[in-house]
Amino acid sequence: MTSNKLNIKLKPTEIEDLDTLFEFQLDKEGGYLAAFMPKDHTDKAAYINKYTKLLADPTVNNQTILLDNAIVGSIAKFVMQGDTEITYWIDRKFWGQGIATKALKELLKMETARPIVGRVAFDNFGSQKVLEKCGFVKIGTDKGFASARGTEIEEYTYELK
Repeated sequence: MTSNKLNIKLKPTEIEDLDTLFEFQLDKEGGYLAAFMPKDHTDKAAYINKYTKLLADPTVNNQTILLDNAIVGSIAKFVMQGDTEITYWIDRKFWGQGIATKALKELLKMETARPIVGRVAFDNFGSQKVLEKCGFVKIGTDKGFASARGTEIEEYTYELK
C-alpha cells in the first residue's frame, strides 16, 4: 500500500552509506528477485570499490533512500550503452509500503532526461508495479544470465517517455 504520509527522503549516497547498502543485497529473496547481480555479490571489497567509483562518476546519480532518517534503500540513474536507466533496491523489511514508488517519483523529479529505462526480471511483480505506477510502459523483453539464479531468464524492459 502506497502512503503519501511516508517520510521518505533521498540524499546523495556517501561512502559511509555503502556498508548498510551492501548488507541489503545479501538478502537471498531480494537477490533472487533482482536476479541480475554481480557474480559474487557477497564480495564486500568489490562492492565498495565499484560503488566508490560510481559515486565519483558525474553521469551517475546515486541516492540513498531514508525513511524517518534511517537508510532503507538506494536508487540511481545511470547511462548504459547510450540509454538512461534507473535501478533501486529496498531493504526487504520495508517491502510493500510504497517506498520504492515514492523514491522513484522523487528521483524522476531530479532526473528529467527522457526516455528513461527500467529493467526487471519477468517474475518480479512488485518492481513491475513500481515502474507502472510511475508511468513506465513495458516496451520489450530480453533474455540474460541472472547470476543470482545461476541461469538465463527473461527480463522485461520498461520505458518512461
